[in-house]
Amino acid sequence: MSENILEMRSITKTFPGVKALEDVTLNVKRGEIHAICGENGAGKSTLMKVLSGVYPHGTYTGDIYFDGQIESFGSINDSEERGIVIIHQELALVPFLSVAENIFLGNEQKTNGLIDWHKTNAEAAKLLARVGLDENPVTPVGQLGVGKQQLIEIAKALSKRVKLLILDEPTAALNDQDSAHLLDLIRHLKGQGITCIMISHKLNEIVDIADSTTIIRDGLTIETLHMDESVTQDHIIRGMVGRSLENRYPDHSPTIGEEIFSIKDWTVYHPTQQDRVIVDNAALNVRRGEIVGIAGLMGAGRTELAMSVFGRSYGSKITGQVAMHGKPVQLKQVADAINAGIAYVSEDRKHYGLNLIQDIKTNTTSAALGKISKRGMVNANEELKVAEDYRKQLRTKTPNVHALVGKLSGGNQQKVVLSKWMFTDPELLILDEPTRGIDVGAKYEIYTIINALADQGKAVLVISSELPELLGICDRIYTLSAGRITGCIDRDDATQENLMELMTKVKD
Repeated sequence: MSENILEMRSITKTFPGVKALEDVTLNVKRGEIHAICGENGAGKSTLMKVLSGVYPHGTYTGDIYFDGQIESFGSINDSEERGIVIIHQELALVPFLSVAENIFLGNEQKTNGLIDWHKTNAEAAKLLARVGLDENPVTPVGQLGVGKQQLIEIAKALSKRVKLLILDEPTAALNDQDSAHLLDLIRHLKGQGITCIMISHKLNEIVDIADSTTIIRDGLTIETLHMDESVTQDHIIRGMVGRSLENRYPDHSPTIGEEIFSIKDWTVYHPTQQDRVIVDNAALNVRRGEIVGIAGLMGAGRTELAMSVFGRSYGSKITGQVAMHGKPVQLKQVADAINAGIAYVSEDRKHYGLNLIQDIKTNTTSAALGKISKRGMVNANEELKVAEDYRKQLRTKTPNVHALVGKLSGGNQQKVVLSKWMFTDPELLILDEPTRGIDVGAKYEIYTIINALADQGKAVLVISSELPELLGICDRIYTLSAGRITGCIDRDDATQENLMELMTKVKD
């Protein structure tokens, strides 16, 4: 039996005008955890789509050998029949169906041609136990958090007798606790003889869990590393970006001016559970040229705070005061917030930040069409000029602004979202998880853009789950615990330890 369960030889995949993969080779040993690293747009997901049959045989050149046999998958069904299962970053679960129904969707458990619900729920319970999830199989998936949904996806894969499990950014949307649990499960699956391929931008996780790591850059295989103590995150970064990032956060000396934005006594209740307080009497402020962070554990109320301020996009029974330049403002809807000079870059750019089936040009100008319109008609030439200017300014990697946003990498999508809100010329820019799901090279570019916005006199409020990120770019950091502001620490005094202490502080 071959030592390698998978060999992809000289894979080349071309889209109109773009060579996404060129002569890529990938060898994965049987029973190992194999990581794939690369910048956004490097070709990682494209390679996995070739492997899983999303891009069928004949649409690429090169050969795939799996379990000793040459393969020509024409669809995902073909690859799954051979034991290759891919779990995408955007989970493919139906929220209104039960856990058991989702696990066996398309693979229904039948007796005499009818779905056997007793068997379905019993088998689902066994699979849930294998992934360490103590949940009733009849529970609707939509009632569960994203960490549990990720485990349900893996249970679904196990139901298909998986031999090779591909995980695309499995911990991108998880908190530290859920991430650690998922990584432990991957190790457990390895112990059961299941081979795993993991695509991730979290280099600390890769160094911790991977047996081998293949680096892809610009559609080319750069190297495969056999992980041991000598392999560092810096080594992986050099391979990914083609240069060393000795300082992952650009140097910045702020010029801080007068207060631009503040909230006082800000209280927000849950939109449907109207006796549940989500944000509790919060107060904070941001000054001109200042980058202020908000740190908090999952469920602390960070996003809810930002959305409630941004034209009451979230919550009910909202009370408190919002001021711009010391003067009270009423933000009853999103248009009020935009007109007041506030912009909000959502943590979920695909659902709330972008129209994925529209082009870059249309997305860039969508929040401020009045600036390029006359008598209700959009000036197409002006729209094109604006979008092209931002494409160049932010160095968005795309041939032109007519490209569909849904076809861009995560980092370039984030640049389009930033372009959209920069065009509104805001005084306060709220950035919710601005670098989630993007690689270290693209992160550095985003940090540079944030610094430039502050240098232009903007007030910037950054929400992030990554404490090193907040410590690296912020001038002050507020901490949030159970909806309450528990502290504010200047950059020079902030550490991960004292931030975490405040993030876990319970109510007096």
